[in-house]
This record gives sequence, C-alpha cells and structure tokens, in this order.
Amino acid sequence: MLKVFIDGNVGTTGLRIEERLSKRDDIELFTLPEDIRKDSAARKDALNNADIAFLCLPDAAAIEAVSMIDNPNTKVIDTSTAHRTDPNWTYGFPELDEEIKNSLKNAKRVAVPGCHASGFLSIVYPLVKNGLVPSSYPFVCYSLTGYSGGGKKMIAEYNDANRPQDYEGPRQYAFAQMHKHLPEMKKIVGLDQEPIFAPIVGDFYSGMEVSVPLFGKMINGNKDDVINCLSKNYNGSKLIKVLPLEQNFMSASELSMKDNMNIYVGGNDDRIMVVSLFDNLGKGASGAAIQCMNIMCGFDETKSLNI
Repeated sequence: MLKVFIDGNVGTTGLRIEERLSKRDDIELFTLPEDIRKDSAARKDALNNADIAFLCLPDAAAIEAVSMIDNPNTKVIDTSTAHRTDPNWTYGFPELDEEIKNSLKNAKRVAVPGCHASGFLSIVYPLVKNGLVPSSYPFVCYSLTGYSGGGKKMIAEYNDANRPQDYEGPRQYAFAQMHKHLPEMKKIVGLDQEPIFAPIVGDFYSGMEVSVPLFGKMINGNKDDVINCLSKNYNGSKLIKVLPLEQNFMSASELSMKDNMNIYVGGNDDRIMVVSLFDNLGKGASGAAIQCMNIMCGFDETKSLNI
C-alpha cells in the first residue's frame, strides 16, 4: 500500500488534499499531530518513510523539507513556489504536452503550478508551442480569484464580521508587477518577457477565471485558429475542455470545488478573448497535486478528483 505523507496539512491546499485522499483504500495517509507537526526530527522521519510526500508549506519550509530527505525512493510533490522554475524538477501540468506527462510518470520531484499561472499557461503554452502566437507577444493577463487563494490569513480576514467595507468589492493587487507566479509564467512557455499581470481577489471563497486577450493582427491566425489549436492540444484530456465563449456573463465560482478546467474562446478575428475557468484550490492547487500523484504512481489520473 502506498504511504502518503502531507507536510503542512493545516493549510487550505493540504486540507483539501487530505480530504480527497482520506476516502481511498489504496493508500496509507498520514500527517503529524499538532504538537509535533513542526518538529524537525518528526518531520524528517515522516518524509523519509513516505512513498509520496506532499509539501503544502511556505517556500522556505518546503526547501528545508527537501533537504531532510535522504531516502532515494521518496517522491516529492511541492505545492509551493520554491521549485517551479528549477530545471531539476518536473512541472506538474501534464496536459500542456505529452513530454511533460511522460516525465511525470518517472518523476521523483514535482512542482505543482501556481493557480494564476495554471490559467495563463493553459491558454498561452499551446499557442506559443504551435507558432500561432510568437514568444515576443506582449501578453496581458487578468485573473479573478476567490479569497481562499490567499490562505488561512486571508480567509479569516474575509470572514471577519468587522472587516473593512472595501472587502465587499473586487480588489486588484500586485501593482508592482512582481507577483510570485510571473517567473514560471515566462519560463514554462519560453516567453521573451513576463506578461503584464493584473490579479484580482473577490468576495467569494473559491473559483478562478484567467483572461488573456489577443490582437488578431499580432498573431499568426484568427479566432478559429486559436480554437483549433487549443482543441487539438487538449483533445482526449479528462480534465480540460475547450468551448466557445457565447455567454455575456461568466461566474468565476462556476467550477468551485471542482478539479477540472474549461477554456473558452470568444471575441472576433480582430480582438480574441480566451478565458480559463477553474477552481483555484482544484486544478489550481490540490486537485493538480493529486492528479500528479496519480500519474506518478500509475493510477487513473482522475482518481479522487471531483469533475
């Protein structure tokens, strides 16, 4: 039976991983009790006794956890930012291309994508890989997310009865263009420059919609070409669908608590709008991590997922 350890199971990502995996009878799931969950000796022992270790930790703690592992058979799935651009780690987005998915099958170290980055990459990676959009394109990305993406601290702030009134409206942030997801957004696609990125947090628990506009005259094709490119890339995917964008309104919480993703293409040949819709804690975090584990261990990739 597969032994699975969650280091950092008290945060939003760890809690959902634990909730999903606790229902399985083909793994032995374990965490550390509250009184020793930060104890270095206890963590090291747990990490080295696991077949799979999920790291749901801040960056520094994730790096520390990896340094504690001396068992060559322990496989690590890191949900932090720490290793997403490290060439020695496999990037955990199997649908992007077959090479990534095949790498996951034999990977020992996997970095799960950031939630905002997942939406951006799901749109941009296939378009650039197939030459429809040049790597020099000046990408702009808007991303609306539920407040659970900010972790326990932000969840508490939004649930506080005495919270500031401005929490009731969407709040844009990261104006300095130094958001922690930007390096992976550039590197994984192979862009010439990081996109202009406008993340926005709204007054809802979970869900996310990431929008990337494209000027038709600046790409090597039209709206139908974009649809065809994305549809071909995700053909056969169990978790990602490409659909026409026909509605006038779209709720970012439509796939809340789900682990799948929908990509919508709308607009016209001059101004194309592509939107990736998913749950920031699902395909954007915990669901993606479990999917990676399933592939790494030879299970059906959708096992334990809610789609």
